[in-house]
Amino acid sequence: MRQLKNALRIMLLVSGTAQAEDLIAVYQQALQADPQLKTAEYKVDVGNAQKGQALGRLLPQVTGTANWSTNDQQVANFDNINYKGTRYYVSLSQSLLDLAKFWDWKRAREVENQYASELIDAQHTLIFNVVERYFAVLDAEDQLHLTQEEKRTTETELEQIKKQFSKQLIKITDVYEAEARLDQLKADEIEAESILFTARQALSELTNTPAQPLDRLREDIEYHELEGKLDDWLAVAKSENPILAAEQSAIEAAANNVAVQKSRYLPVVDLQLNYYNTDTGYQSVQISQTQTQTAAINVNVPIFTGGTTTHRVFEAQSQLEMAKQQSEAKTRALIKETTDAFTISNAHVRRIKASVKALQSAQKSREAMQRGLKFGVVTVADLLRAQETELKAQRELVRTRYQYIIDRVRFLKAIGTVSEENLQEINGWLIKQ
Repeated sequence: MRQLKNALRIMLLVSGTAQAEDLIAVYQQALQADPQLKTAEYKVDVGNAQKGQALGRLLPQVTGTANWSTNDQQVANFDNINYKGTRYYVSLSQSLLDLAKFWDWKRAREVENQYASELIDAQHTLIFNVVERYFAVLDAEDQLHLTQEEKRTTETELEQIKKQFSKQLIKITDVYEAEARLDQLKADEIEAESILFTARQALSELTNTPAQPLDRLREDIEYHELEGKLDDWLAVAKSENPILAAEQSAIEAAANNVAVQKSRYLPVVDLQLNYYNTDTGYQSVQISQTQTQTAAINVNVPIFTGGTTTHRVFEAQSQLEMAKQQSEAKTRALIKETTDAFTISNAHVRRIKASVKALQSAQKSREAMQRGLKFGVVTVADLLRAQETELKAQRELVRTRYQYIIDRVRFLKAIGTVSEENLQEINGWLIKQ
């Protein structure tokens, strides 16, 4: 871990005096800037408005009309007649039997529930994206600085090897081995820089702010396997995951839409109340003040619509089957996601322990090779291979620690229980810079 700690110190020097951001700060930025989350919030508003519209069609409909006119009537052999006319008309209509409106209201309620579940999923997705991209940046920084540190060490060794070669203490092939290793590290550095740039851009895309230095992960974290049986967690995922809840609401909405279309075969009964007050008649002829009140029950029986209603039923039934198939696909994907995240998270714990031992062994091997080179019992190539093995072990340990955190949050997202409390917990694993 010596090289890793040196690399972190170098990173802090490069960062200058800029204040590092922790996971919560990045999350708050993303919370304000994420367009996917805002879109999901607006969809909930749309669903609420659609439900209100559907309910409004079930309630009384009142309309009013008023007309004021000035009339100039000219009749042959008579004097012109000038008069003012008025008309008032108020109508109230109330559906007594219209099952299509009722089922459309139920459909709108399910659509609102679907959008609400999608909003929860968008919130969960944002939490996961923040964690994934935050630690992707840390991983990319560590990989770059480990490579740079190894490159500097190799450059120093190459200078020493050249001096030994000038004294004819080693072969030219040893110089070539060191130069080849240095060239490879330079290529690795370029690739690591590119990966770091991409990771920072991905985080900036999420927060809509320039990338800032980030708080680092502590070294003393204890990594534990997830408790419980996989089958039990799968049951939790099926009941708690908001995507499946959204798909179930989509199925219910599609089923209600089938009922809407079938209801168009049925009669529609309305109650209508009218009040009419006027002192002008046909063609605005002046008449005595007339008031008319009407109460009526209207029955509208659909007889033939040219096949439109039938085909609407067919369309709605096909949409229902599509919703069922989409729900099945999402369920299968969720089972796979939960299983993968559960298995991989637990594997990371064992892998971290194995990587620690592998790094310790690699460090001992490299130290032994350095001593052996001084006594001429090992070659430069042997030392370079030992250093490469140690660097690989360092990279593996760093990456596995970050990946454990990412896959743990991925698991919590899959079972539908990830929350800001999980972010607070992970944030407590960071060192405030």
